[in-house]
Amino acid sequence: MEKFKNKIWLSSPTMHGDELKYMKEAYEKNWMSTVGENINEVEKLICKKVGCQYAVALSSGTSTLHLAVKLAGIKPGDKVFCSDMTFSATVNPVTYEGGVPVFIDSEYETWNMDPKALEKAFGIYPEVKVVVLVHLYGTPGKIDEIKSICDEHNAIIIEDAAESLGATYKGIQTGTFGMYNAISFNGNKIITGSSGGMFLTDNKEAADKARKWSTQSRENAPWYQHEEIGYNYRMSNVIAGVVRGQIPYLEEHIAQKKAIYERYKEGLKGLPITMNPFDAESSEPNYWLSCMIINKEAMCSQVCGEQDSLYISEQGKSCPTEILETLTKYNVEGRPIWKPMHMQPIFRMNPFITIDGNGRAQTNAYIAGEGRDVGNDLFNRGLCLPSDNKMTIDEQNKIIEIIKGCFE
Repeated sequence: MEKFKNKIWLSSPTMHGDELKYMKEAYEKNWMSTVGENINEVEKLICKKVGCQYAVALSSGTSTLHLAVKLAGIKPGDKVFCSDMTFSATVNPVTYEGGVPVFIDSEYETWNMDPKALEKAFGIYPEVKVVVLVHLYGTPGKIDEIKSICDEHNAIIIEDAAESLGATYKGIQTGTFGMYNAISFNGNKIITGSSGGMFLTDNKEAADKARKWSTQSRENAPWYQHEEIGYNYRMSNVIAGVVRGQIPYLEEHIAQKKAIYERYKEGLKGLPITMNPFDAESSEPNYWLSCMIINKEAMCSQVCGEQDSLYISEQGKSCPTEILETLTKYNVEGRPIWKPMHMQPIFRMNPFITIDGNGRAQTNAYIAGEGRDVGNDLFNRGLCLPSDNKMTIDEQNKIIEIIKGCFE
């Protein structure tokens, strides 16, 4: 099989032309800063699309999470329960306010935060009042169970829906289940502004506070008056133009991503792998990234260091490193599953809560090689497949054949 002439990307922006129209409008009206019609319209459109009362357009998903953490009242030394299997942008904002992330292991049914581990965590740290929940790769977590546990312990949820815009749980959009919620318009997301994020809430006071903080906390005075620390976090009206042009195509992008997922699921049948799972009875993902995990018995020998990995090729078996390296040879981009936060050098001393086979809590069990540690297992056996919605059916079929070849 020949190498692809044009690179097949993991997930690149898909533009339609309307984006340029709104950017040009910002240019022609000279609204190039952090005020303008595009920003106002994007906030209205997202509120309507997601079903929240208030939206504040910000410069990134990370800045959105930072303001959410600040609104939650996190102070230096406060522990915060966080999804373990995620990108560091979920967790870093907790540390900006001096909080201490406590990582909650994943479960195998959705790859998201394990409610059983969360419940055990409250038994160990009953003082915790904030939970940061992620919907990994666009798949909703076990929201009802997690919300019930948080309600029982008077804890609020900050929902990181950066990857899950358009996904639903029991017919309700993600980004509405927490007290403070975040979505992202980063370049590889389901819709993009090239950058940008959105703070979502049903609390008007919180929305007003986030808007004020995001514009350097300027007071209502004729001069520059400041009584609080502020941030340069407001979305640009130019970026908002890109987002505005993208919003009408959200459902189209989701449908394209779903078709990609279904083609992988069908095309890889017969291989010792499974696709990233979801509960079809309660949730509908946005299928942002199609991922796969290799059955344990079909894993060839693989060792992952801090920056490198090695494997020994075995007939009939494969591993993420072999598949990703083979895809690269054909000019195709794949990616490892997120390396769990408790395995990251910067967070290795932070508490990590998992459960053993009997449902008992295990803290930092991975250090001793005990416990279940689902996140570590998913990282070792899983990978993200190219999920670009501009990839043709023929291109995807060739990628499927490349993956099959790794198991021969």
